[in-house]
Amino acid sequence: MEKKSKIYVAGHRGMVGSAIVRELKKQGYNNLVLKTHEELNLTKQLDVEKFFETENPEYVFLAAAKVGGILANMTYPADFLYNNLAMQNNIINSSKNYGVNKLLFLGSSCIYPRLCPQPMKEEYLLDGKLEPTNEGYAIAKIAGLKLCEYCYKQYNCCFISVMPCNLFGYNDDFISNNSHLIPALIRKIHDAKITNKESIEVWGTGRARREIMFADDLAEACLFIMNNYDNKEFVNIGVGRDYLISEIVDLLCDIIGYKGKVFYDVSKPDGMPQKVLDVSKINKYGWKSRTSIKDGLRMTYEWYLSNVLGDNNEKHE
Repeated sequence: MEKKSKIYVAGHRGMVGSAIVRELKKQGYNNLVLKTHEELNLTKQLDVEKFFETENPEYVFLAAAKVGGILANMTYPADFLYNNLAMQNNIINSSKNYGVNKLLFLGSSCIYPRLCPQPMKEEYLLDGKLEPTNEGYAIAKIAGLKLCEYCYKQYNCCFISVMPCNLFGYNDDFISNNSHLIPALIRKIHDAKITNKESIEVWGTGRARREIMFADDLAEACLFIMNNYDNKEFVNIGVGRDYLISEIVDLLCDIIGYKGKVFYDVSKPDGMPQKVLDVSKINKYGWKSRTSIKDGLRMTYEWYLSNVLGDNNEKHE
């Protein structure tokens, strides 16, 4: 990409999209096309086609997605499948039809089989059954990366895909019941601290393992990949190690300053027992994650205090 290139970031107000926008501006890319959902409904094919015809972006970061935690995925599987298929199909197909130079599609590590060998290598895709609690979302993401791969093969479109591990960071959903693991834990632990609750309850056994990465590191990786990678095969992006859910909870309790007890509700699902990516491929290209889990969680909690609760740090209801 040239500094003056016209770049469209789909989903620029979300956690990942906003991180990509920050990184683009940091590196001197300022010719950005950004549209809110109110300005452009990505599930509407004709609207998306008109947008590409009018704006004619040269590069596309496809970070727009319907996302949520385990409860949301279990409750609304049809919505996760349909909305994500619609958005990514419209953007990828319009990018093909209107001559986008390069597109980067963001997937998810949930595309891998539930009982996938660890760490998960790119070649393990479609090698087993998916995790039932987020199957709809995973199927949509698999379809997206395959559409990029097939456009690359059939039409010589430079459409590439990356599969990040579990993410956390600024502009995540800290409020709704559809939150991911980290924002849900931050809110729960903070609320327990300021209301002096003696204990909190966390879903699952606490023994499941997750690899988590600060979203700004992913954004840096996406720009690196966009400028240095040209292949139809997708690339894992992560830190290359995982943690017990209980370890993550304990670390957040320490950062937030909560001294109460933590109980695990074993009647609730864990999701996949373990998820850690093999990141040797992107490491060989010269990129590695830089932000430690402790620093990333601390910065995310500080952002939550300032931007979600406000400077007075009152309890969020």
